[in-house]
Amino acid sequence: MKTRKKTARKKPSPVGLNPAYARVVKAFARDKAVTPPKGGSGFGASALKVGGRIFAMMSSKGKFVVKLPKERVDALVTARKGAYFDSGHGRLMKEWLEVKSGQAQWLSLAREARDFIAGR
Repeated sequence: MKTRKKTARKKPSPVGLNPAYARVVKAFARDKAVTPPKGGSGFGASALKVGGRIFAMMSSKGKFVVKLPKERVDALVTARKGAYFDSGHGRLMKEWLEVKSGQAQWLSLAREARDFIAGR
C-alpha cells in the first residue's frame, strides 16, 4: 500500500483577488481592536470588524462597502462618491455606503468607518 505525503495547503486569501482591499486590510494589521477577514463565503466573510461589528468589507458583487453615520452616507451619495448599499434583499441600507470607484479613498473611508463603529 502506497502512502502519500501530505502537503500543506495554502489557505485562500481572505481578501480575495482585490489588491486595493488587501491594502486596506494591511493598514489595520497592527490595530489590536480590529479583527481581519476570516475568508469563506456569505455576508461579512471579507469584513474588517471592531468588537464583532463590521466597519468595512467587500460585497459579494466586488464593491467596497463601509458603515458610516447616515448623514455622512447621505452626503457622499449626494456628491456621487458612492451609493446606498443593498445587501441583496432589495432594501437600501442607510448607514452603509457602497463605493462606486476611487480606490484611493478606500483607506480614509475605512478609517472613518472604524472610528464610527468604535464610538470615537
